[in-house]
Amino acid sequence: MKAWRLKAKTADTIAGYVFLLPYLLFLFTVVLYPLIQGLYMSFHEWGIFGAPKYIGVKNYVTLWNDGTFWDSLWHTVYFVVLSTPPLVILGLLFATGLNKKFRGRSMARGMIFFPYLLTVSIVGAIWRWMLQRNYGLVNYYLGKLGLSAMGWLTEASTAMPAVALATIWWTVGFNVIVFLAALQDIPEQLYEAAKIDGADGIKSFFKITIPMLRPTMFFVIIMQIISSFQIFGQVYVMTGGGPYGKTRTMVQYLYEQGFRYFRMGYASAMAYVLFAIMLILTLIQWKIMGSKEV
Repeated sequence: MKAWRLKAKTADTIAGYVFLLPYLLFLFTVVLYPLIQGLYMSFHEWGIFGAPKYIGVKNYVTLWNDGTFWDSLWHTVYFVVLSTPPLVILGLLFATGLNKKFRGRSMARGMIFFPYLLTVSIVGAIWRWMLQRNYGLVNYYLGKLGLSAMGWLTEASTAMPAVALATIWWTVGFNVIVFLAALQDIPEQLYEAAKIDGADGIKSFFKITIPMLRPTMFFVIIMQIISSFQIFGQVYVMTGGGPYGKTRTMVQYLYEQGFRYFRMGYASAMAYVLFAIMLILTLIQWKIMGSKEV
């Protein structure tokens, strides 16, 4: 009897690994192997012709002294600062409003989420047209108000805010859905008890909603920062990194080095620096969130 149970347990274990095997193969092929290969490439002078040449940490030293890299890092941080707070705050406010019962609520939810379904090329083309200086929709209405037209995507002071605006319009729907799902898990009895105690809607929002949404907010902030640090498509379609490189981000500079100048090793080093930055920021937020939980 004992031997039969042992055989059955072994058979279950083997069956479990068999079911896991496709996922493990996918994980190794698509995630782990590229990570290891990229790290290996970052220590080599790696072009598309000739054999790779081991150069140690030279790519990282070159990166440290590369002014264009530091400019692209600053532009990326600037975009993160411009886009992340509005995306989190607006996502929460929209979700709070859409969580209430009113006529047309389903349609309103769909309208908020619909832009997120569009591809980056479509979003970039739409906003590039809307922000065009001579016949763009935004400048048209500014003219109706008696204001002069602006080159939103051709002036250094407005190009990155314009890209951030397009990104907020495009992706805020995802955060709304996440917050909306979390809001629906908050027990209604808490709000009823607060109302009996004399708390109005604003007090309930800050004393009940915000504390109950803290884990969700933590998740949204981390995901939003990671996503914003990886910005590429909007910039590539809307400005191409201009004007004068003022919207060139880290991922775009990585793309240029790897696929335009074929400096694959240098681009890999840049990718790992970006990965390290996002990892450090995530750990800092995790530590802050953990201390607040305590």
